[in-house]
Amino acid sequence: MNGIRWTVVLTALLSCLLIAIMIACSSPTSTSAGTQTPTTTATPKKEPVLYTGKSCFTQMTGMAARWAPDAVPFHMESALNSESNGQNGKATIWRGMFASPTRRTYKVFTCSGSRLRDEAAMGVTSGAEVAYGPTVPALMFQAFLLTADSDQAYATAQEKGGAKLMEKDPQQPVLYTLDWNPKDKALLWVVYYGSSTSQSKGIGVIDASTGKFLRAAK
Repeated sequence: MNGIRWTVVLTALLSCLLIAIMIACSSPTSTSAGTQTPTTTATPKKEPVLYTGKSCFTQMTGMAARWAPDAVPFHMESALNSESNGQNGKATIWRGMFASPTRRTYKVFTCSGSRLRDEAAMGVTSGAEVAYGPTVPALMFQAFLLTADSDQAYATAQEKGGAKLMEKDPQQPVLYTLDWNPKDKALLWVVYYGSSTSQSKGIGVIDASTGKFLRAAK
């Protein structure tokens, strides 16, 4: 009789132990036991690059030489967008025109530091090759003549009246063009205080070789 009782008790104990083992095996693994919750890392926002005119001019000159060894610049200009208002002589977009006398054609090169979808891709790109007219040869200039950069032209224009315009509108947009002036026989920076060259509140003309202020206009 005692043997039967011990058998029943032993069977009950073994049954409880088996149930406990099954419950332990079926329970979810604790995250603290080694399973880590994946974390997401935010991708850093890529910032635009603001260039001075001379910096972009150098890059475009190199690209133009690959297109045509005799490529010569005859115009450069900055552009406005939401990334840059042109102040301090910098912009994310600069465009330069280079002509090949032997081909009698020109190309527009774009130097971009922009991250905007509707702007040119970052780096230097070029447009189609186009035949140029009779006025272009008189506008061609040698790249080494560009000594004073656009930020220097801006600083000079500020000293000669631009600062007053900036006081009235701290977000005043500023545009730049670089051209050879046959009359002055000089390479000129023209600084436009306005959203376009045709609608400007003030204009400063600076010698791009010496950095000297030449005149003001409206």
